[in-house]
Amino acid sequence: MKSLPSMISRRGIIQSAGLVSAAAILNSAPGFAASKSGTPRTLALIGDRFHNPDYIRVSLDKTFNELGIPVDYIIDYGALSADLLKRYDLLVVHKDGMIWPGGYAGPDAYVTYQTNLENAADSPPSKPVSWITPEQGKAIKDFVNAGGGFYPMHNASDISLFNQDYRDVMGGAYVGHPPERPFQCRPTANAHPITAGIQPFMVTDEQHYVAYDKDPKYLILESVNVDGLTYEVKGKPLGTTSIAGWAYDYGKGRVVWTAVGHNIHANWNPQYLEIRKRSVRWLLKQI
Repeated sequence: MKSLPSMISRRGIIQSAGLVSAAAILNSAPGFAASKSGTPRTLALIGDRFHNPDYIRVSLDKTFNELGIPVDYIIDYGALSADLLKRYDLLVVHKDGMIWPGGYAGPDAYVTYQTNLENAADSPPSKPVSWITPEQGKAIKDFVNAGGGFYPMHNASDISLFNQDYRDVMGGAYVGHPPERPFQCRPTANAHPITAGIQPFMVTDEQHYVAYDKDPKYLILESVNVDGLTYEVKGKPLGTTSIAGWAYDYGKGRVVWTAVGHNIHANWNPQYLEIRKRSVRWLLKQI
């Protein structure tokens, strides 16, 4: 029988690892100082109810490892602050804007089966609320204005529905998407270093539809359902084609948003992986 000191639980190991990870992030070198020495640093806020942080981290690791750029991951949205952002050159956000303080039933967005649960009538689904604070929205806006890079990915457009400062710098807001299905992603007619030479490619992913607030000349990607499948919201048809990416300067900084990103298969499509790598380099003003 093992002695008590050697009986370390899996939960204890995970908790200890979490503490070490948090300490490493909070004690990392200041980002802008690091960039002056030649190595930019990235902070990535990832994960939500519908997007497991594990697949996001695996997906992003391939991008940043191939670029040789360090990245720190956080799941705790409450940790995002102006003080934390001072340590970094680039902010990546791959999460939506919702939390469920009252809990929720089911592992995903489409939990119709919950109506058949024995206690469904006694446990109606709770409603989501926003996690982003006015201070956090302003911190992101100030960060980019001062020269930082901002890469909201995939569902991060949803956060714009809850904070105007965030929406102003991010550039648009989430409208909706059909279930995952094949569609084509392709560069627009607007020339840009991120999409130069990129050929149209197919992915099986969520085709996101968004409201775009900036000049159309900054649109760099679009998606189209080549099978002719459409999408509508509240009875309003939105067609087969949607905006899939943009890039522009904001203050002294830069912003890129790309829509693809609900699974590893789509994230690792060779053409899209190249787009992501170029986006990071463009945001860091390396191209």
